[in-house]
Amino acid sequence: MDLPNAPTAPDPSDIPATPMSPDSPSPAVTAPPPAPRHAADVLAHLGDVVAQRRAEGDPDTSYVAKLFAKGLDQILKKVGEEATEVVIAAKDGAPDKLVYEVADLWFHSIVALAALDLRPEQVLAELARREGLSGLEEFARRGHP
Repeated sequence: MDLPNAPTAPDPSDIPATPMSPDSPSPAVTAPPPAPRHAADVLAHLGDVVAQRRAEGDPDTSYVAKLFAKGLDQILKKVGEEATEVVIAAKDGAPDKLVYEVADLWFHSIVALAALDLRPEQVLAELARREGLSGLEEFARRGHP
């Protein structure tokens, strides 16, 4: 499904099924790329593409469809793997690799959201709700000491 004025984003089905190894070069990140539209629009578009691949994708040709075919446990395993890779990249002090791995984590998190019939916009709404709220206050509201 093409959205009017939607940013040109990489096709999520083109993302490799295997995570980047620690020895693989990460793409150079020298400056933030120009945002064709608001970042929330990019996430919403990605959510649309993931939902479309879930509904209509062929597991033989779409990485997203293949993840959905394997089930929620496999999707969540990928989220966990990507989170670990984010931690490793951050501890290694590798900014380019950290950006790459966070993108992988966000992507797989959007797939997990879709698996539970949720949207990236719902996460953004939650972040907006917390804006201006002290982290300690928000934590206390959730009943944590």
